[in-house]
Amino acid sequence: MSKFLMQVSFTRDGIKGLASEGGSKRRQTVEKLFSAVGGKLETLYFAFGDTDVYGIADFPDNVSAAALSLAANGAGAVKVKATVLITPEEMDQAAQKSQTLRPPSV
Repeated sequence: MSKFLMQVSFTRDGIKGLASEGGSKRRQTVEKLFSAVGGKLETLYFAFGDTDVYGIADFPDNVSAAALSLAANGAGAVKVKATVLITPEEMDQAAQKSQTLRPPSV
């Protein structure tokens, strides 16, 4: 499973839906949507500012995360930004692998 930071900003329609249904109902909807592509919501928080919702989720692969992002953005109630997250151990592997690479000359 790949871990993602999901950042969501509501459109006017999304804000109307949130105001009428509340936060808990939105979380349930997100859990169901993520589950439909084999994902799992780990945590979800509402926030003030440009980003209205932050979530951490696991998806089986990048294609599943992209499909969810396309569907959510296409619906028009939210704007979703998905960022791949890696563990410290994965960064260790990347750092080690970077030592074997020769960058292109300028």
